[in-house]
Amino acid sequence: MDMDDKDCSAGEYFVQRKVLDELRLDEVAQKGTRSAKPTVGERVKETLRCSVPRMKQIMLSRVPVLGWLPHYSFRENATGDLVSGCSVGIMHVPQGMAYALLASLRPVFGLYTSLYPVLVYFIFGSSRHISIGTFAVISIMIGSVTEKLAPNSNFVVNATNGSGTVDYDARDAYRVQVACSLTILAGIFQILLGVVKFGFVVNYLSEPLVRGYTTGSACHVCVSQLKYLFGVTPDRFTGPLSLIYTLVDICGLLPRTKVPELVVSLVALSVLIVVKEVNACYRQKLPMPIPIELIVIIAATIITHFCGLTSKYNIDVVGEIPSGLKAPQAPDATLFSKVIGDAFAVAIVCYAINISLGKTFALKHGYKVDSNQELVALGLCNTIGSFFQCYSVSSSLSRSLVQESTGGKTQVAGVISSVIVLITILKIGSLFEDLPKAVLSTIVFANLKGMFKQFMDVPMLWKTNKIDLLVWMVTFISTILLNLDLGLAVSISFSMLTVIFRTQLPRYSILGKVPGTDLYVDIDTYMEAKEIPGIKIFRSSTTIYYTNAEMYLETLQEKSGIEIGKLLTAKKKQDTKLKRQQEKEKKKAKREEKKQRKAVSRLSNGTFSLKESEMNQNKDSAGLEGLSQGHCVALSLTETSTNGLSKGQVNLAYQHDRTMSDSDSDAGCHGDDSITQVSHHSDDAKGRAGRSDTHSIILDLSTTSFVDTVTVKTLNNIFRDFGEIDMDIYLAGCQACVVEQLETAGFFSESIPKSRLFVTVHDAVLHILRKLGQTDIVVDVFCNTQM
Repeated sequence: MDMDDKDCSAGEYFVQRKVLDELRLDEVAQKGTRSAKPTVGERVKETLRCSVPRMKQIMLSRVPVLGWLPHYSFRENATGDLVSGCSVGIMHVPQGMAYALLASLRPVFGLYTSLYPVLVYFIFGSSRHISIGTFAVISIMIGSVTEKLAPNSNFVVNATNGSGTVDYDARDAYRVQVACSLTILAGIFQILLGVVKFGFVVNYLSEPLVRGYTTGSACHVCVSQLKYLFGVTPDRFTGPLSLIYTLVDICGLLPRTKVPELVVSLVALSVLIVVKEVNACYRQKLPMPIPIELIVIIAATIITHFCGLTSKYNIDVVGEIPSGLKAPQAPDATLFSKVIGDAFAVAIVCYAINISLGKTFALKHGYKVDSNQELVALGLCNTIGSFFQCYSVSSSLSRSLVQESTGGKTQVAGVISSVIVLITILKIGSLFEDLPKAVLSTIVFANLKGMFKQFMDVPMLWKTNKIDLLVWMVTFISTILLNLDLGLAVSISFSMLTVIFRTQLPRYSILGKVPGTDLYVDIDTYMEAKEIPGIKIFRSSTTIYYTNAEMYLETLQEKSGIEIGKLLTAKKKQDTKLKRQQEKEKKKAKREEKKQRKAVSRLSNGTFSLKESEMNQNKDSAGLEGLSQGHCVALSLTETSTNGLSKGQVNLAYQHDRTMSDSDSDAGCHGDDSITQVSHHSDDAKGRAGRSDTHSIILDLSTTSFVDTVTVKTLNNIFRDFGEIDMDIYLAGCQACVVEQLETAGFFSESIPKSRLFVTVHDAVLHILRKLGQTDIVVDVFCNTQM
């Protein structure tokens, strides 16, 4: 291209080049593939190829600990990991015992869950800072399943006269089987999804959805612990609105509140809240957070044991906590069919919480978390843990924050925390048998503070994004009313619908040119943007595909002021009338020709008189005059149609019926000049009203990222229908992938050549104006672009 050298001052640039359509762009930019893509066979062969470097790469990606542990720096990391591990381990003990109650299991199983999965994640996890173990939301999801499949009513023994006792040992043993079966199934789902690289599934769980879901789950957790706080025993409810029913039942049981348990709960809760606030205020000055949870459970156990609160006031305590580790046991596979749906929901929620926390810390500390490897690691934690009577795990926000804030650098901190939990299980666990369950409930309440703070998302989302606010609110309400499993399904479905509606209902714009630039912007938004006479530039804010293709066509007609259906119908009627008129003229000409032949025949035979000859001559002259008048009508039509369009070809769709009736056909051409002119002006005004003097339309496809078969058909119909009314259609701004898809779909042809596709809207505008010879407008448009 010819380029003139320009002196560019600050903030300005000058461009001079030829107008580029797609064909010229291919020549100038030398379109071609830099490197051939490998075929499917070559990729399969490369995947199956075995070599030492490839084996090393696979091992390091699948077992991340092999990559960082050999290079572990004791000088830089040991102290921080030791302090962090001790802090998190101290938190694991009370939280593990408390969250086990949420899962309707005995506290010792919460300790198991805080031990084995942490060791597995140390080997296979890719995040350095998250703390794997028990989590309130997952625990309540597990608890809803265990209580549903193993209610107290199924384990009543010695039932006589409507009375009986519950076999708690049998009930708890069966609940452990249910939890382990659900956990291994969730782990298998996670491993399979990770192996097939399905880690991107978490992208469909937006942050408002996850935060709304965890907030709703926190409400479930809170309600489930009220029975321990007040010392009452409400009925068990399942299904939709079970949270409401449970809350109403607890309110009805408030007169039966055990005052000693309520006092214990309030005292413990007050101490926890105050000390946690102190930890939050002085976290920069304290070497490690005050382990208030551990202090509270130790103090509560000692007071309850030595003061005999259990016997005096009938306070509900934890009970027997077996010491030592149990042998691994395979989960019950017969329960898989009963828990498969819940297992998938647990698998997705576990992963969503885990990867969101992992990516947050990775972004803060400058390393990468592999989403697929996190799926595999979490799946292995659940699968292996289920054999050791653990239930599903995820990362905890509170423990992860402590692990990161106290100087933890690697997952070595997790190993140290596991050692503390192991010591508790082997030697110390039995000492907590007199721990009141109400104290564990207060620990749960105190740790829900972070989740309830998420209610502050509502005013923030109200100011920033109403759609995200709607997703948050629908997720929260559906989780509250429909329980955790159905609530999650409804939330994901609604979130997907918002995406569909956003693409199905985009914003459509008519673009105008900003004077002195090559920029084309929405004329409704920018006051200085001016439309170029005769050219409509149309753009959609999103990709055109099957859900919005019909609306795209309808809005194009509405915005451009061109009702293609009416114009095509008018054109067909006009063509039909013109054809009918031409047929009448042909028939009339044939009749006159036949009469002439008869007159000639009579003249040759000498059978007519002089008077008859004169009469026939008059008739002949009248017939010739009628034939001449017929040609004059046709000529008048042609001239009128030609004059009706100042530029371009004859457009019959905009020309109304200017033919005259048979009763008027006797008049001469010159006698009807005034009538023809009046008809011409009135019909031309109607034509301009129907098309607003538009002769060209440019479709800006710069926002389109792909095209499907419906899009291709829609564009073909636009070119065909607008072409029938002699209106030119051009495309502009197509991405390379879109052009390739159009080529593959066979979009380009003789009727739609590639020369109709331009690099930018400005190129298309210059081409149209030069084609029409409107040099006065070209001078204004083709200017030095100022930035």
